[in-house]
Amino acid sequence: MIPSMIAVTKSFLPPIDEYMSFVSRAYKNQWLTNRGELVKELETQISTYLKLTNTNILVTNNGTTPLQIALKCLGQNGEIITTPFSYVATTAAIVWENCSPVFVDIHPNYLTIDETKIEDAITSKTTCILATHVFGNPCNIEEIDRIAKKHNLKVIYDAAHCFGVKYKGKSIFEYGDVSTCSFHATKIFHSGEGGALYCKDEKLFNEMFYHHNFGHDGPLNFHGLGINGKMSELHAAMGLSVLPYMDAIIKKRKDINDFYNKKIKTSKKIKLRANTEWNYSYYPVIFKNEEVLLHVQEKLNRQDIYPRRYFFPSLEKLPYLEGNMICNISSKISKQILCLPSFHDICKTDLQSIAKTINSI
Repeated sequence: MIPSMIAVTKSFLPPIDEYMSFVSRAYKNQWLTNRGELVKELETQISTYLKLTNTNILVTNNGTTPLQIALKCLGQNGEIITTPFSYVATTAAIVWENCSPVFVDIHPNYLTIDETKIEDAITSKTTCILATHVFGNPCNIEEIDRIAKKHNLKVIYDAAHCFGVKYKGKSIFEYGDVSTCSFHATKIFHSGEGGALYCKDEKLFNEMFYHHNFGHDGPLNFHGLGINGKMSELHAAMGLSVLPYMDAIIKKRKDINDFYNKKIKTSKKIKLRANTEWNYSYYPVIFKNEEVLLHVQEKLNRQDIYPRRYFFPSLEKLPYLEGNMICNISSKISKQILCLPSFHDICKTDLQSIAKTINSI
């Protein structure tokens, strides 16, 4: 019996004195929000860490707001081709912005949207492709780009899991018209709560910037419609104190990934796309069927080990959606996939217990 609860993930907390050194700056400045110096510093340091080239970054209050802002700018109340295999925020943002999700099934190995099925879903009402880099595994970026250009569509990438991921030698955030990321406490890089949007086009970026600050154009004028998507100085302080540890965090996640790969022989693993430098932020395993998954989950739970059914259910089954969209692969995978515990200070004994339990079933 493992004496303490092991969750699927655990927030990395930097030494509190390092966090408080940033907080003290906010106190000294008496500036807690509205794009203080810590927020601007975080944007600069993230851009440097990721080696972004000609790509603008805007940090936000969470990872869903950037999706909503991107859809407000690009969705035009139209049909959005998207994936059913993602966190609910992807689809919820589409519906929230008065657009209509059109689901395209996923590739059975990569788990990302199946690019070969996208064109069949395009209609005269289609405005965007909103695809998720699932668990940080890139979509077929080149083919999606080709399709988008052919049909005059915009591409938004939900890259919530992708901090530190590179594709063909550069940050995955540099692809698409807009890429978004989550800095939620459960993510490999976090600011407690937060997120970011990335965009190369200056005009589009400026429009999204105004949208995230009530549409303000100076203190008294308004550029247009907006919401409050700003990150606070206290959240930026957390991000600034976590960022220096990112290389070590990713290295630890890789070690865990390598251990699981070596020890667990009884389940299918996600296939990474070629030319990907992964961040190892999750360790999903795909079991033979839902019955086996539930058996594994129950046996681990009895040991106070709590993997997560991520993503479940397949999003075309959400109760607030109309229509009868069928995505057989996503529906099947969502019933078979389980993310195993992976975080910076999980011990080898716990990893061995997890692997032993899975292999015994």
